[in-house]
Amino acid sequence: MKHAILSPLTLLKNSMYTRLFSMNFLLVLFLFATTPLSAVLPNFTTKNITFSSEGISLSGTIFKPQNAYAAVVIVHGSGQEKRMTEFATLLANNGIAVLTYDKRGVGESEGVYAGPEVGTNNVDASNLNLLSLDASAAVNTLSKDLQNNKIQIGLIGASQAGWIIPLAAKKNKKVKFMTIFSGALITAKQQLRFQFYTNGNSNFWATHTEDDARMHTMTDPDRYEFTDTDPCTTLAEISIPGLWIFGSKDIQVPVNLSIEHLNTLKSGNKQYEYKLYPALGHNTAFSNSSEPIDYAIKWIANRKLSK
Repeated sequence: MKHAILSPLTLLKNSMYTRLFSMNFLLVLFLFATTPLSAVLPNFTTKNITFSSEGISLSGTIFKPQNAYAAVVIVHGSGQEKRMTEFATLLANNGIAVLTYDKRGVGESEGVYAGPEVGTNNVDASNLNLLSLDASAAVNTLSKDLQNNKIQIGLIGASQAGWIIPLAAKKNKKVKFMTIFSGALITAKQQLRFQFYTNGNSNFWATHTEDDARMHTMTDPDRYEFTDTDPCTTLAEISIPGLWIFGSKDIQVPVNLSIEHLNTLKSGNKQYEYKLYPALGHNTAFSNSSEPIDYAIKWIANRKLSK
């Protein structure tokens, strides 16, 4: 609280000031005592950096806790996304080093953003591959900055990142784990069919069945033509642990179908896990509930304990 500057004469005339000051001082002490220490004194440092990827310069920030036990690169979804500083702050306050960067063509990063968010250029295999190369370059940059081979580096992201992260992990052996929120385990064309069928209707699952949605996902005509991507092909070729977090009310990703594909991969001795939240939709990472993020952080921490 900011106080007005009072003259000595005013102080003498206003006997209430002393009592008011005492009350405010006690209030400050109370707020300090009830505020998490991490919110008052962050236990991490930040450093703005640039790094090269496929002929352009990408701009980002490294968050480095004092005693980091793991590290992640945040991979973007389909939008024109800048570096995710709030998410990075949360992770860093939980002992996870982070590199978050502006997507190519966005913010301070060079290059061209392949839009629109839902359409041909954005989900074409060539663009997803390019974005995975950016993520791989970010991993190399974070690894060099940490200078600690004992700290495992993973990839974390939501939505479209579910296609990009496996591609980046296949390219870069420094990637030791992946955490994906609401990422589809179906092809890009199938995902768009489902998304067009649900049409943004938040009450979709109250009026449609799983069989109905699945039929349209598999058989509806495609509105766009582009080179498709099947994440399961890549996921079958890599051997790192992975966690997927889903919301049952998702109207952008067919969750049950994705889980079926994930279970098929798990039957092939893949170290893949998932957590399903029945009350949540597509935005599992940044919903009103902190449970998905908390679960992901604990999963990453348990990886350290199980090494």
